[in-house]
Amino acid sequence: MLELKGLVSGYDKVPVLHNIDLFVGAKAFTGILGRNGMGKTTLLRAVMGELPGWQGQVLLNGIDISRYEAHQRAVAGIGFVPQGRQIFPKLTVEENLRMGCVKNFAKAAPMVERMLELFPRLKRLVAQPGGSLSGGEQQLLALARCLCGEPQLVLLDEPTEGIQPNICEEIIETLRVLRHEMDISIILVEQDIEFLYALSDRIHVIEKGAIVEVIDPRQTSAQAIAEQHIGFHVA
Repeated sequence: MLELKGLVSGYDKVPVLHNIDLFVGAKAFTGILGRNGMGKTTLLRAVMGELPGWQGQVLLNGIDISRYEAHQRAVAGIGFVPQGRQIFPKLTVEENLRMGCVKNFAKAAPMVERMLELFPRLKRLVAQPGGSLSGGEQQLLALARCLCGEPQLVLLDEPTEGIQPNICEEIIETLRVLRHEMDISIILVEQDIEFLYALSDRIHVIEKGAIVEVIDPRQTSAQAIAEQHIGFHVA
């Protein structure tokens, strides 16, 4: 699905990512773990094309998209749910979803209906402005809007930030369903170790812009991962 080869990127002339090698298979859920400021969000932005790759390659299904702009990568099959959600606060839930149908506006109506079935919490809110929703509801809307573009790969940046635990559980269950129903792969950046642990096939640890370890959650406890790489205990 996605392969990064020696990716180097950053801001202005300051490098942040250093020779990143990463492989994400079809229908794989890949976690990215690290302390603040280690390059997690920068990695997602470089994959999306919001930041230029100074060196290395970004391959999507074997095709080199390293020179693609962000909108071209969206059309090619990459979706991004950024930290902070970035929904349109004055548009209704339905209008937000329609804005996500970037590949085929003619299919907007059935796609919106499908998203409302997958995200039943949004169905009763469909006529409300996005800005009136709770933080958790806005996160669900941002994810559903992303999926309206029919991505093959979804980049999720801190989806649990500032939302209630019951919505976190809802997102976990929804993503598990989507994995099978929509055949999507996900790269998940998240500080909530239990959320990351519940979904990831592999967890890549990033430190100072470099991947330093790959963890198999089936072989390492969430407690051990948190203590070693984040520095706190799981409750």
